[in-house]
Amino acid sequence: MRAFAFSGKMESMTFQPAPETENHDDGARLHGEYKVPGGKLVVVDLEVVAGRFADVSLSGDFFLEPDEALQDINTALTGIPDNSTAAEIAAAVTMGLPEGAVLFGFSAEAVAVTVRRALSKATGWADHQWDVIPPSVLPTQVNVALDEILTEEVGAGQRNPTLRFWDWEEPSVVIGSFQSVRNEVDPEGVSRHGITVVRRISGGGAMFMEAGNCITYSLYLPQTLVDGISFADSYAFLDAWVMAALEKLGISAYYIPLNDIATDQGKIGGAAQKRLANGGMLHHVTMSYDIDADKMVEVLRIGKEKLSDKGTRSAKKRVDPLRRQTGLARTAILAAMQEVFMERYGAVESRLTEAELGEAKKRVDTKFGTTEWLNRVP
Repeated sequence: MRAFAFSGKMESMTFQPAPETENHDDGARLHGEYKVPGGKLVVVDLEVVAGRFADVSLSGDFFLEPDEALQDINTALTGIPDNSTAAEIAAAVTMGLPEGAVLFGFSAEAVAVTVRRALSKATGWADHQWDVIPPSVLPTQVNVALDEILTEEVGAGQRNPTLRFWDWEEPSVVIGSFQSVRNEVDPEGVSRHGITVVRRISGGGAMFMEAGNCITYSLYLPQTLVDGISFADSYAFLDAWVMAALEKLGISAYYIPLNDIATDQGKIGGAAQKRLANGGMLHHVTMSYDIDADKMVEVLRIGKEKLSDKGTRSAKKRVDPLRRQTGLARTAILAAMQEVFMERYGAVESRLTEAELGEAKKRVDTKFGTTEWLNRVP
């Protein structure tokens, strides 16, 4: 468990009067729960009276010292406007703690997430109907375009939150939104191996993808699911189901901040995210299954600086395929991941619509397949 210690009391905070914009019924009992990734369950029950928190009761299976600090947190939350941000709620909790208080298995930020969930401003996995789209072979440019389209649809409420597994045939490199083409890709290697280079909408690093050599999936979700969770913590939070699936397959995986997934035998994958203005969010991951490391280093420019913080001198050593660690076929790993997700979150199998596929092809023509988009960072 991670411990959070506070060594002193901060100055008091003054909140402005809450505007009359909330729809909570005065006196109605509200309930919120949040399981801290790698930590404990935090529960809060409260009322909203005249736009402010009242009769607050925090509970959970966490550890807290001193014992009296629990009431200090309840007191700190009482009277806060119900339109307070997660950061404001967390700050109030921190300031209300006595000197030397220690929180084990949770944090002030976790309390804020729980409160926001009670107010229905933050949501949990169970608050949504999830869809799963199994892998189907599509051009890499179409896969990238679909990431943008489906994220937009979830943000607009036009599609349920969705998990989609990729599949493809042509060898490709997918670079991050902010990466330089010339700095990341070796043109001679690309030409020699017939590689398609595509730019995605999320940040992060380049992905070398041949048919069957890796596992890629995308989560399309409302940002309310990560409300109050820090950008860094959201990665592990959104991939908790993946860690459970890998554990089921005999692999103990963990996150290396910010976005690397690894085992004791090496890195197996990486994640990237993009948040849209309409409230939709994309979180996607690529994990190596059986990558040709020799070809990868001929296609990608993986320099010494990139490797300097990884504790290795060889790019090849950074890729430790799932095939070797599991001994399973790629299809078996995909099936296990889909099964765990569906069981964990009550998801149902879905499919891409003809309209979505048609729009994806249009965006390939107008954006993702154009040299202007590919070279927007030369």
